[in-house]
Amino acid sequence: MNIGDNTHIRGQLLIFKYGGKIKIGTDCYIGEGTKIWSGDSIEIGNNVLISHNVNIIDTNSHEINSKIRNERYKDLLLNGHWVDKGEIITEAIVIEDNAWISFGVIILKGVKIGKGAIVAAGAVVTKDVDEWTIVAGNPAEVKRKIPIEER
Repeated sequence: MNIGDNTHIRGQLLIFKYGGKIKIGTDCYIGEGTKIWSGDSIEIGNNVLISHNVNIIDTNSHEINSKIRNERYKDLLLNGHWVDKGEIITEAIVIEDNAWISFGVIILKGVKIGKGAIVAAGAVVTKDVDEWTIVAGNPAEVKRKIPIEER
């Protein structure tokens, strides 16, 4: 885990035992109730604002096969998180400089949020977001580009 200068974290950063890393740049803010879950890699740039009650997760965290999932859940209760990821799928997340993630957002595995992008409250981000773009909704869709004079 690597956290830059003047970054304030009011939420939780969680790294699974089977792997994962979190890197957060300088001058960032992560709000109350926010959880950042890593089984692969989550990289957050500089000057990023992440509001409260946001979930960022780079893994599906459980197997798709219900029999394996149920057995692993029982094992989790007895022994804590697993050292091997088994059939769990992970993909890195990148949030570039100057992005703003509003409250209640969910960002799923494999997503890149571009420089200066804004993700509106309650959005579920399943695909990349271009730089200087505002997205909203479930799933998140482009609402507009941010003009140069507003950057």
